[in-house]
Amino acid sequence: MALTRPALTRRQIRALVAVAVALAALTGAFVWFAGSEDRALAGACDGVLPVSEVRQVLGDDTELDVTNRTEGSFGKAASGSDGSAKSGESDGNGARRANSLSVHCRITAEDTGHIAISIAGSPRPRAEYGYDDLYTAVPARRTLPVPLGHGWSGLFATDTTRLDDAEDGTATTAVLLDCARRGDSLLITVETALRGAATLDDPAVRPDFVRTATATAEAANDHWGCGARLGKPVRTVGLPVNEDEYEPLLGAKGTCAAVPTASRSAVSTARETARDRAPREACVLGTRDGSPLYRLEAYYGPYAEDARSQYTRDYDYENVTPAEKPAGRLGRSAYWAGATCPRGTESALYLIRAAAADGETRRRPDLAYERAALAAFAAASAEHHGCAAPSLPGG
Repeated sequence: MALTRPALTRRQIRALVAVAVALAALTGAFVWFAGSEDRALAGACDGVLPVSEVRQVLGDDTELDVTNRTEGSFGKAASGSDGSAKSGESDGNGARRANSLSVHCRITAEDTGHIAISIAGSPRPRAEYGYDDLYTAVPARRTLPVPLGHGWSGLFATDTTRLDDAEDGTATTAVLLDCARRGDSLLITVETALRGAATLDDPAVRPDFVRTATATAEAANDHWGCGARLGKPVRTVGLPVNEDEYEPLLGAKGTCAAVPTASRSAVSTARETARDRAPREACVLGTRDGSPLYRLEAYYGPYAEDARSQYTRDYDYENVTPAEKPAGRLGRSAYWAGATCPRGTESALYLIRAAAADGETRRRPDLAYERAALAAFAAASAEHHGCAAPSLPGG
């Protein structure tokens, strides 16, 4: 006897239709939520976030949280209502470019870490001077940042003084794009913090802390029409220089090369890095046991602009600052020098200061040595960067 399938009642049909619609809606929601994360990543940092690199660093299968903020403009000429220039260098028609571009985005993976990116146009509007930092800071208090190399003008930095400490998985990479437009540049700064087994001591891991910055720089270069010369992929990068990594000054071959020793000040050791187009350089001079006595620093592009802005704020009670003259003296034991650099970029700034921990150097400064050390340091750095001979402070 043949079996017949019972017919469905209208109520059963309505119930099945309702279930089908609910399942379709639920599936669509899953697709929408999955797609919304991809859309948030694609739109982060004004659309220049390198999504594939971020996923490689933070994990392909990790849920990511994205925050994003973009303000200002880049490369546009603007004047005040009274016709006065507002910022930057003249465009040839009396107006000045107002590079107020400020982009910030942060991508967080709960179990992996985070990547925080900032992009800033340079030079900044003059109205920003004398307040907060103009650009995202690069850690340099306890260690010396090293250049990225590989054709990039950039830095790799961390404030970790010892590997395997709580901050060993955190580093900052900065990339400076010197744009084809005279005087304009873009500064990309990326903090990468990775939890777990990631350590800066592993040379195979360090490029993970860098690749997001260089990929963002490539996208930003195209997105804002910068036209800068780009570097090559960074497959190796050195470690920032720790406080105990000093060497005899007479054998220095990097940022301390050509700086003289001093018998009166007992200067005989140095902590240094390579130069390699780094937009910021440092040389720490010390005693035989490495105790720091003087710190020499060179600033280029946005970093020179930022340093002068900070001196305007911090030293506004003095008559003369690096923001007002190309060379001079600050306080009891500090001098600065300056140099004009190619293509209308911010003039370079060179500083020598007594180490904060050395009170005797501050009380009884060897001013002649300070000027000689600054002159040697500034001349070598300016030549490396293709800048003019520095203007030096007098006696």
